[in-house]
Amino acid sequence: MERVTRLLVASQNPGKLAEMQKLAAGLHLEIVAPRDVGLLVAPEEPGSTFLENAELKARHYSLASGLVTVADDSGICVEALGGEPGLHSARFGGLRASDADRNRLLLEKLAGVPPARRGARFVSAVAVARGEEIAFAVQETADGRIADAPAGENGFGYDPLFFFPPLGRTFGQLDPAEKDRVSHRGKAFAALRTWLRSTFPA
Repeated sequence: MERVTRLLVASQNPGKLAEMQKLAAGLHLEIVAPRDVGLLVAPEEPGSTFLENAELKARHYSLASGLVTVADDSGICVEALGGEPGLHSARFGGLRASDADRNRLLLEKLAGVPPARRGARFVSAVAVARGEEIAFAVQETADGRIADAPAGENGFGYDPLFFFPPLGRTFGQLDPAEKDRVSHRGKAFAALRTWLRSTFPA
């Protein structure tokens, strides 16, 4: 019988768990969430960079569970706001703010700012830990600018506001496959998929 490795995904987000199921398809991996192994309290994320936070999260859950753990951290950095919301992208506008609330707040803060100063960068960091050891880490980016208004129904978060010049559309206007080829997250998870396939081959 083939040995199956349990891979812990350091997130309670159903979308992220589904994403990892897709990445791990065909490999000898069983994807589990923190709640599946009795871990219900998320750790603090005191890192000063996205990659540091991803590594901290991966180590925390791996040490607590004894399992190989993958964690990620991502956000958007806006030039005219000095790099904000940055590490606070998910909490921009408060913990109860919706995606629409965060997008409205971002547009309010950029009111009157010309296109030349609306540059923005999406960042995605992914790390895999085996206990204290970081077995894999990658950070990818996508550069664009903040549009004057949301456009597109696809994606999530700040996607409808993130205009990507090479394709002339916002991430919210791209279909998922198109977005995966160019987005920060798509590129980071493609690198993770390559690592998983070499480490846990079918």
